[in-house]
Amino acid sequence: MIAHFLNPSPALPGERQLFSNRALKAMIVPLLIEQLLQMVVGIADTLMVSYAGEATVSGVSLDTMLYTIFIYLFTAIATGGAVIVSQYLGSGDRDMADLSAAQIYRMAAIVSLACMAAMLLLGRFVLALLYPAVEPEVMAACRTYLWIVTLSFPANAVYNASAALYRSMGRTRTTMYVSVAMNLMNVAGNAIGIFALHAGAAGVAWPTTIAWYFAAAAMTALCMDPKSQVTFRPRLALRPNGDMRRRITRVALPNAVENTLFQLAKVVLGALIATFGTSQIAANGIGQTLWSLAACMCVSMSPVFITVIGQCMGAGDVEAADWYMKKLTRLSLLLAILWNGLVVALLPLLLPLYSITAETRRLVWIIVLIHNSFAALVQPFSMPLSAGLRAAGDVRFAMWSSIFATVICRTLFSFAFGLWMGMGVVGIALAMGLDWCIKGALDVWRWKGGKWKEFKLI
Repeated sequence: MIAHFLNPSPALPGERQLFSNRALKAMIVPLLIEQLLQMVVGIADTLMVSYAGEATVSGVSLDTMLYTIFIYLFTAIATGGAVIVSQYLGSGDRDMADLSAAQIYRMAAIVSLACMAAMLLLGRFVLALLYPAVEPEVMAACRTYLWIVTLSFPANAVYNASAALYRSMGRTRTTMYVSVAMNLMNVAGNAIGIFALHAGAAGVAWPTTIAWYFAAAAMTALCMDPKSQVTFRPRLALRPNGDMRRRITRVALPNAVENTLFQLAKVVLGALIATFGTSQIAANGIGQTLWSLAACMCVSMSPVFITVIGQCMGAGDVEAADWYMKKLTRLSLLLAILWNGLVVALLPLLLPLYSITAETRRLVWIIVLIHNSFAALVQPFSMPLSAGLRAAGDVRFAMWSSIFATVICRTLFSFAFGLWMGMGVVGIALAMGLDWCIKGALDVWRWKGGKWKEFKLI
């Protein structure tokens, strides 16, 4: 029954199925494990920081919303490059795939260094502008954490570029192994920083930064292997290539605008949440970590869409791309339902681990239940499917639909529910779910309309 549900009709001839079920499983499982490890480390970070006090938890959670803007920017560059690399792999052009890989590194290095310099100079001003009403202890944690993690920007960008290359080849197991090592290093460092050195926010920030540099160095070395389908050749990165940069930017820029505006909206909402009081700020910080754990299934499926749809479009087989779009969307829905159900079942075991008040724990329960319901039934149509549209080249629609649904609708609903109706962080969670409903409806409409089949990237 499951196989019948997953495989669309009419069936695609076997010789045109670039990815068997076994190949898809080989991609999805390591991606899920990698995402899960990152989420578990996020939970461990929040858990350990909670023992330093709710002011520190609140400060780190507010700061993370700002820091994530840059993470999304670096991810957008890597994703844009991965789409181009996937299409060149599908067309069989190894030289152009190598050239695009080199330009991803070049763009990632330049952008990340500029962002690091800007935030080192302006970080304190930005925090004061965004969070003028927070308590002094919360602001102190924000400043400490931001200054340290800003130093990780170049490593984060380079790691994302490297991981994107390996995922475009479908070699997700390698990125999983590197992620395991990086996260173990991070967790061990957190334990030392919080419990042995009593360093508070700095005790979490420094291990994160060090772990990113380790992962960036490891993945870059692996990407230089000449036997791989795609190889990073540093000499190709030293000189600019305008045509390839434009190809990558055509995908990366809309994705960067979308992700940046999305995170800016979250920062604005963070400023709103900061007015709700320490208990609600702490509940939101812990809730965000648990939300990330719940969403990691759909996050894991997005690179699969990029690799599969990108290679099908690069090979010129639009019918195969549509067939896989259907199959992967159905698979995403099934896995999201199972995964979110599991996370809810584990919640009674996770919450007692946090050193928080009863009111904060009650709020976390409510917002996680709301989030997971939408994440199970709606998010597969608003996240992985959107990645498939980008992989086909339909990046502007994905951008505009996200801007409308997330930046406009989520923000308006958050202020309406959270502030004007007095629902606090519960209203924020409901607004997030409505955002996904709108985005999912728009993406399904675009997919069914078939306009995405007409785009050419290479």
